Amino acid sequence: MQTLADKVVIITGASEGIGRALAKAMAPLGCRLVLTARSQGRLHSLQQELSSIASVPPLVIPADVTDAAACQGLIDACVAHFDRLDILVNNAGMTMWSRFDELEDLSILERVMQVNYLAPAMLTHFALPHLKASRGQIVVVASVAGLTGVPTRSGYSASKHAVMGFFDSLRIELVEHDVAVTHICPDFVVSEIHKRALDGQGNPLGKSPMQEAKIITAEQCAQMMLPAIAGRKRLLITSTRGRLGRWFKLIAPGLIDKIARKAIASGH
Repeated sequence: MQTLADKVVIITGASEGIGRALAKAMAPLGCRLVLTARSQGRLHSLQQELSSIASVPPLVIPADVTDAAACQGLIDACVAHFDRLDILVNNAGMTMWSRFDELEDLSILERVMQVNYLAPAMLTHFALPHLKASRGQIVVVASVAGLTGVPTRSGYSASKHAVMGFFDSLRIELVEHDVAVTHICPDFVVSEIHKRALDGQGNPLGKSPMQEAKIITAEQCAQMMLPAIAGRKRLLITSTRGRLGRWFKLIAPGLIDKIARKAIASGH
């Protein structure tokens, strides 16, 4: 992981889940971290956790990445503090949990698309001049739901398909600038995102519908991500089910539909 030492890294959605775990995994490697999320309290608790293991104190900036001014301010603050940006980790996200025919609040689709696709696209836009200058890297935390359809997650799956297509396209545009694009596609991960998933009325579920003992932790996911980021890999799919699913979708699409239905029904 020597390649990550001294890298200036922005992590969005850093207050909990995968983002928090990734910050705690990168800090001991000598990364210069810029951590952002909406919750100032959780960010500061993370800052305190990292104080004993980070070689350089992290910069904490509460921000809503769906706001253009906040995105510009985040990038400006990072460059003003560390003088450059090497890696942008677009991790912030939200989800839904409802059959489409039971969806009563259609604005949920817009909200999920705003957070999961438009926000990372906007933040990346402001970061690009600095990433080009450093020949840096964009890391996008997508999902296996960005590779295939998932029942009860239609809006979420659509947003992750959008982010996959956008950053695949951007990768091609950035070849001449030597800016890498790394897609991370986790399977189910223990995270607060499931408790905050919106039901058909637009209300948070309040509890996770997953069998959390049977899915990987955010810490395990972060450890899988490190070599993919350090190696500037194109794609990481964290589960065997997800990796096989890419091929099943081509050669046995009916089978992958059954696998997706079973995964949601079983909660793992």
